[in-house]
Amino acid sequence: MQKKPLLIIFFVIFIDLLGFGIVIPILPYYAASFGATATNLGWLMMCYSAMQFLFSPFWGGLSDRIGRRPVILICLVGIGSSLVLLGMAKSMAWLFLARLLGGFFGANISAATAYIADTTTTENRTKGMGIIGAAFGLGFLFGPALGGVLSRTSYGFPALVAAGIAGLNFIFAFFFLKEPRLNEKERATHRSHLSLFFIRQTLQKQKIAWPILFFFLTTLGIAQLETAFGLFLLKRFHLDAYHAGLILAFIALVMVFIQGGAIGSLVKKFGEKNLIRGGSLLMTLGLALVAVSFLFNLSLVGFFIHALGYAVVNPSLAGLVSSETTGDVQGSTMGVYHSAGSLGRIVGPLLAGRLFDSFGESYPFLVACLFFVLVSFFASVKLSQK
Repeated sequence: MQKKPLLIIFFVIFIDLLGFGIVIPILPYYAASFGATATNLGWLMMCYSAMQFLFSPFWGGLSDRIGRRPVILICLVGIGSSLVLLGMAKSMAWLFLARLLGGFFGANISAATAYIADTTTTENRTKGMGIIGAAFGLGFLFGPALGGVLSRTSYGFPALVAAGIAGLNFIFAFFFLKEPRLNEKERATHRSHLSLFFIRQTLQKQKIAWPILFFFLTTLGIAQLETAFGLFLLKRFHLDAYHAGLILAFIALVMVFIQGGAIGSLVKKFGEKNLIRGGSLLMTLGLALVAVSFLFNLSLVGFFIHALGYAVVNPSLAGLVSSETTGDVQGSTMGVYHSAGSLGRIVGPLLAGRLFDSFGESYPFLVACLFFVLVSFFASVKLSQK
């Protein structure tokens, strides 16, 4: 495994996710300041994910043709622009426009994932995907905490700070991020794969299709948590964006510990398939505890258990898909994979908002538990097949 390229892409993703993480805790409160309901918030989060769903295969395929580096640089500029718009929002319409633009350029994670695949061997690929998870985790560790603190100035101020961070990230990537070495034959092969036929062909391969389905269900459940999180804390425990940011940082700290170092040893000891089964159960138990508890400290325990499970499930699923994919179609295949996650984040926020408004703050979490149980059950059945 080539360490220097991985270290550089780690920093690029981390700084990117730091800016994104700053916005996460303040968005529900930002939307509420314009009179939004949980259902409105669900639509706001859905539009971001809808753009990711539509354009993740596009960016992945484009990175196959013109290279990972140009795509990542273009998207960093676009992400920064969307954050400026978000920070200057004067109405819900502004928020929607900013999130649509952010989702379009934020779909570049497929190119970053393909970059990891280009610079790792098959046996080290899951560990490489864990590095992406660690970058996500660190971004969500420092980002939400910083966003919560900055929200005390105004809800728009954290987004403007995040835009500045995106600008610094572009400068760093421009000077230090190098294109993985691919020969002309590989480039030529890359150019012809992203199509509806390729998507159907990918989903016909059971060793790839099942992990993609599990990623969809897992993300569908995670979207329940992401959408209802801030409003849940506000309604049940009367906590503001500052406290929401600190709790998200606590969750991220757990994920960083697992994905930043322990995931490699866990994969060698238990294997991706067992980690997916067991991790899904931990996610279920943890979030169920949060849903039924009216004691804040007990809810923190639930978030901790849930984070442990998600920290092993996420890189294990990506590792399974990547290890079953040949190098010439890594970008396109991971584009399909991340589109499945974006699809989960399209349906999930709408469902979470409706459940929250119609039945109460616990129901988005309880429904999410159902999705995690399905992942654990079907993983036990389907991933055990040779």
